[in-house]
Order: sequence, then C-alpha cells, then structure tokens
Amino acid sequence: MAIQRMDNVGIVVEDMDAAIAFFGELGMELEGRTEVQGLVADQCTGLDGVHCDIAMLRTPDGHSRLELSRYRTPAVISTDPQDRPHNVLGTHRVMFAVDDLEDTVARLRPHGAELVGGIARFEDSYLLCYLRGLAGIIVGLAEQLI
Repeated sequence: MAIQRMDNVGIVVEDMDAAIAFFGELGMELEGRTEVQGLVADQCTGLDGVHCDIAMLRTPDGHSRLELSRYRTPAVISTDPQDRPHNVLGTHRVMFAVDDLEDTVARLRPHGAELVGGIARFEDSYLLCYLRGLAGIIVGLAEQLI
C-alpha cells in the first residue's frame, strides 16, 4: 500500500504568536488553534505529561499544511547552535514557491528572517534562497522565472 498524501510538516516553536505572524507574512492561512494533552498525546510523542499548544496553517492553494507546536510541558529542548549550517543531518528546511522572491524576503526580515547565503539564480528557471527564521528554522523560497 502506498501513502495517500503528505499531511503536514511539524515545527516546534517557543513563541507561537511570532511563528504564526512569520508564516502568515509568507502567505499561509491560520486554519485553527488548539491545545493537546493527556494519554493520546503522551503515547504519540513518547513523552510524559505532554501539554502542547498547536496551530495549523495551510498554504493558499489548500494542499499543504504546517503544524506549529509550543510545548508547555515537558520543557522544550534547545539544540544549540540555532544557526546550524545547511548540511546538518535531519530535517533542514521547508521550501515554498513564491511569486516575488525579493519582496517576500523584504517582508520577512521584520519578523527576524535572515538570508543564509544569498539569492541565487538557477539557469533561467528559478531564483532561490534560504532564510533562517524563528528558532533557526531554515525556510527555502523559490520564484519560477519561466
């Protein structure tokens, strides 16, 4: 049996409102907020005493979602440094297609986004860049030129 679809990507954050504002500025729409706790949350995560705030955001086309989680308990664990390079093992970025890459970068800077490198041109097809956002999350942006 094959998978049906990718449902969402989950990101743990410390400041839920700032994370919602960051991804909202990118164009994602808040689908809803809730909190989870209890046996099901503990069993699913493998943690004890989970109490977590959740926000679900979706892309404007409705096909992709991002689940933001802010743990009240147990305490969040920081993996320093937060400015890890792109070649660290594990999940390292979420990529979004945008209409205007330079405008998007400019709108995200007030929300703490910083370019990891620079804006690169891939042949005559794409403008690409990586931004470091909240909690060191790397967000990729791609503007199709053709």
